[in-house]
Amino acid sequence: MTVVTDTPSSRRVSGKPRVRVTRRLLPAVEARMSELFDVVLSPTDLPLSRGDLVAAMQDCDVLVPTVTDRIDAGMIAEASERLGMIANFGAGIEHIDLAAARARKIIVTNTPGVFTDDTADLTMMLILSVPRRLGEGSRMVRDGQWTGWAPSVMLGHCIGGKRLAIVGMGRIGQAVAHRARAFGMEVVYHNRNRLPPAFETMLGARYEPDLDRLIAEADVLTLHCPAGAETHHVLNARRIAAMKPGAYVINTARGDLIDEDALIRALQEGRLAGAGLDVYSREPKVDPRLIALPGVITLPHMGSATVEGREHAGEKVIANIRFWVDGHRPPDQVLEGWA
Repeated sequence: MTVVTDTPSSRRVSGKPRVRVTRRLLPAVEARMSELFDVVLSPTDLPLSRGDLVAAMQDCDVLVPTVTDRIDAGMIAEASERLGMIANFGAGIEHIDLAAARARKIIVTNTPGVFTDDTADLTMMLILSVPRRLGEGSRMVRDGQWTGWAPSVMLGHCIGGKRLAIVGMGRIGQAVAHRARAFGMEVVYHNRNRLPPAFETMLGARYEPDLDRLIAEADVLTLHCPAGAETHHVLNARRIAAMKPGAYVINTARGDLIDEDALIRALQEGRLAGAGLDVYSREPKVDPRLIALPGVITLPHMGSATVEGREHAGEKVIANIRFWVDGHRPPDQVLEGWA
C-alpha cells in the first residue's frame, strides 16, 4: 500500500455522519453502523445504477461501496461537497478513480488483508479439485451417470511434485504458496518486486523474473495480481499458446486478467487440461462455453464469502469512518499508487 503523506480531509461533520451503504452487509455490521452513524442501508442486495450511485454521493458524508460499484471521475465530479470519504468494503479499489477522489480531497479507504486466507483457501481448493476432476465427478453422481468404481474411470492427476506458478506475490499469493508447499508442490513466482530472501525461504518459493518463462513452464498457473492497464489480459493468447499441454489455469483474482476467448479455445482444443475460475471478464455473465466444458469448475465470485471475513471487513469499514470523523487519518487510507 502507498504510504500516505497528505493530511486527512479538512471537512468536519457535526453530529453523526450521513453514511450511504450500496449493498446489504451482514446484520451485525448493519446494526453497529445504525448505532454509530446516520446510515442509509441498502433495502435490496442489487447493485445500484449509475444514477442511483450519483444520487447517493450527493446526499452523504461517507459512501460505502463494494467492488460492484464503478465510481469514475464524472461521478465524483457530480458528488456533493459534503462527500468527504469513500470507505470501500473490500481490498480491491480499481473500481474507484483515486486521482479524481484526491483532487476533490475525498479520502478513500479499503479493507486490506481481511480476505487473504479466505481467498487463498478457495484457490487451494481449486488447485486440488481441477486436476482431480472433482467437478466432473460431482456432476456424474448428481446426474445419475455413475455406474460404480472402476480402475480406469475418472482418472485425474496428483499435484505433489508439480510446478505451481504464481503471478502476483502479495498477501494472497504468499498465502497460496504456503498452502501449496504443504501439498508438496514446487512453487515458482513472478512479481513486480522480488520478495526478500527470508520470505522466499519461509515460503519455499523461487523467483522467476521472466513472466513468459514462468507461464510456459507451469503445471498449474494461478493469478493473484490486481486489475489494471498493466495486467489486463496478462494471460493473453500468446502466453496461453505457449503453456504446457495439459496445464491448468486458476483465477480467483479478477476476470480481465485472462483473455477468456483464448482460454476457452485452448480448453476446447484440449491443449489445456482444465481451469478453476471464480471471476470472469463480464460478471455476472459467465460464458456458456466455459460452463459446458467438463474440465472447468466455475464458481460465483465467492473467494471472500465467509461470515468471518465479511464481518471483519465491515468492522474495518466502521473503524476507518470513525477515525475520519474524529479528524484522524484512517488506518486503511489509499492513494493513486495503490497496488
